[in-house]
Amino acid sequence: MRILQLPEIRAVLEYPAIIERMRDALIAYSHGECDTPMPMHLAIAPANAEVHMKSSYRRGGRYFALKIAATFPGKGSSGMMLLSSADNGEPVAFLADSGHLTDVRTAAVAALVARELGRRDRVLGILGTGIQARLLAAIHAEIMELAGIVIWGRTPERAEDCRRDLQELLPDTEISVVADPAEVARRTRLIATATAARQPMLRAGDLQPGTHISAVGSDSPGKQELDADILRRASQLLADSRRQCEKLGELQHAPDQMGRVVEIGEFCLAPTLEDSAGITVCDFTGLGVEDLYIAEYCYERAQ
Repeated sequence: MRILQLPEIRAVLEYPAIIERMRDALIAYSHGECDTPMPMHLAIAPANAEVHMKSSYRRGGRYFALKIAATFPGKGSSGMMLLSSADNGEPVAFLADSGHLTDVRTAAVAALVARELGRRDRVLGILGTGIQARLLAAIHAEIMELAGIVIWGRTPERAEDCRRDLQELLPDTEISVVADPAEVARRTRLIATATAARQPMLRAGDLQPGTHISAVGSDSPGKQELDADILRRASQLLADSRRQCEKLGELQHAPDQMGRVVEIGEFCLAPTLEDSAGITVCDFTGLGVEDLYIAEYCYERAQ
């Protein structure tokens, strides 16, 4: 069994290639080519922490994957992926990624959606100040020329830390911090939300016509970043998985809208933007098939 530590994993990551892998993964998922069980969630109450376990197998593929990712407040993310042979079940690779691959593939899917929607925005708004926020900025910058990034976070010190990090990473991009989420919506029409919020941070009245929101934070029951009226007023609703988002994503708060949800994999093959001036929302819960595809990518590249 090959053991890949985080430095080795980082060394093989190429964001444009990962975006394409995620596109392939989501198309395979929506085509029903993968066995991808619902995620398992484990709450570690004393630490106010959560652990997610996901898995997937692409029928006819060489491997299956199991991923464990944990988030402990104040201690960052941790996690691992195990890639095993579909022939005999033997593990072939242990990826000690500390949760990094989960963050990368999530940001890559958000960037993919922006690209598939044909977004040409010059300013990206981000709610959240963690590793996910930094990767959302970095990977969106791979697919569009960003003149500015607007950040909001609950803790001003963390928001400023995030701003400094992004300014160093993207020196030609103006990075600014604002005081509230509504100000982000006033400054840009391309927004990514990456928090663990359980109360809406954005409301329908905050948004400009033509705004797109990638909501990546809600991945378990009770989480919510967007007021449900945003989903009801949106002209287009996308989701990585209907069945997961209905239970775990923003759509758990607007189940009456499920009938018009289009999965990302479906949209990639048959894009249909119903109203260019309308609001579009993509709901992300994270799929085991994404973990399978990025684990395969790292293992192949490290050979």
